[in-house]
Amino acid sequence: MIPVATINDKTLTAEPHFSGFELAHDTYNAITAASDGRIYYVLSSESYDKGGQIYAYDPLKGRSEFLADLTEICGEKGLSTIPQGKSHVRFYESNGKLYFASHVGVYEMIDGMERLHVHPPQGYKLYPGGHFLSYDLKTGRFENLATAPDGEGIITMTMDKERQQLYALTWPLGYFIHYNVQTGELKNLGLTCARSEAGTVGDDYRTICRSMFVNQDTGDVYFSTAEGSIFTYHPSASAIRQVEGVDLKIDYFGTYDATRPGSMGYNWRKIFWYAPEKVAYGVHGNSGYLFRFDPAEKKIEIVDRIASSLSQRSGMYDQFSYGYLGFVLGPDGETIYYLTGGPVYEDGKRVAGARQIAKGAAKGIENLHVVTYHLPTGTYTDHGAVFYPDGGRPTYVNSITIGADGNIYTLARFNYRGNEIQDLVKIPNPFRLNVS
Repeated sequence: MIPVATINDKTLTAEPHFSGFELAHDTYNAITAASDGRIYYVLSSESYDKGGQIYAYDPLKGRSEFLADLTEICGEKGLSTIPQGKSHVRFYESNGKLYFASHVGVYEMIDGMERLHVHPPQGYKLYPGGHFLSYDLKTGRFENLATAPDGEGIITMTMDKERQQLYALTWPLGYFIHYNVQTGELKNLGLTCARSEAGTVGDDYRTICRSMFVNQDTGDVYFSTAEGSIFTYHPSASAIRQVEGVDLKIDYFGTYDATRPGSMGYNWRKIFWYAPEKVAYGVHGNSGYLFRFDPAEKKIEIVDRIASSLSQRSGMYDQFSYGYLGFVLGPDGETIYYLTGGPVYEDGKRVAGARQIAKGAAKGIENLHVVTYHLPTGTYTDHGAVFYPDGGRPTYVNSITIGADGNIYTLARFNYRGNEIQDLVKIPNPFRLNVS
């Protein structure tokens, strides 16, 4: 079957929403639609005095409710430690609770790179480590479950909802940790890829995988490395192990030096388990290729390039150096939603960005596009570029969830009262708009 490509020049008008936090900074992943119909999200903070803020947006009422400060629910209010400035992971709903984790939001520049503080500002103590957390949807109660080892943040997390297991990768050393919700036991399975983002550039530096998935049939969890290896772990095992016979060093993805920052290397950018086919679907950052990973057959197949139609025409890579995290399976269980970039043209010429940067950031200006891909039919659709009512562009978009109304919710930068913040943004249901 030849995939169908539907390309149009329509635009979507997004609605920015100010939640009430004027310090709101870039948030990655931390937004999820829950079964109560509300959209739960975290606004990050770069302040030493204020932690990340948790909110819930009610689409029916059109307003947000402040729920908590991350530092406070971690039990660290008044301790003068480096605050819990971020959550870098989605919320996972299981048995009436949302499970998530906290991360550090302020850094010390060491050798030109963002690192965990070694010398905290006067009057502050070192970061105590990220926390596994839960929120009871019925009672509104938060619970502090466990703390990551060695003062590490939690940058990547997934959950086996059926078996009640949490898995995470820490930052900057890249430990793989396992928390058993049923027993309260926390295990540290050790380093996953040299010294990860605490390493020395050109030697033992490696970018940490930002997405993991659980094989729902077996309970095995999988993650990738910057060198292209795939690792797996089962909750009954005593160690992680490499999946032999398959890797992510695919020509279509490009060529990378895993010892240097500025890209995700051969890591997949985002991935999820697709139960109907008993496989995982993922997207590679930079190249924008959708692929299919079959753990049983130990095989990876390229499915399609799901970069924006204009990116495909121009041949450009992602302008965001790590690629995009706004990649999720929709409520119908069949359609992938992908928030990706597209080139900007001035006087008929594409505005080019920097060729290389030393961290995860935008290399240059781009438009945000909504792309969907229907898995059963192989139908790719670029629904067009997204703009605010004033003509501005949503930028630094690395999160996504789909509401019960079919609208897309994300976190993006926009100007509020003269200041640039990152807050909740609603993009109208693209399928409803495309119905003639």
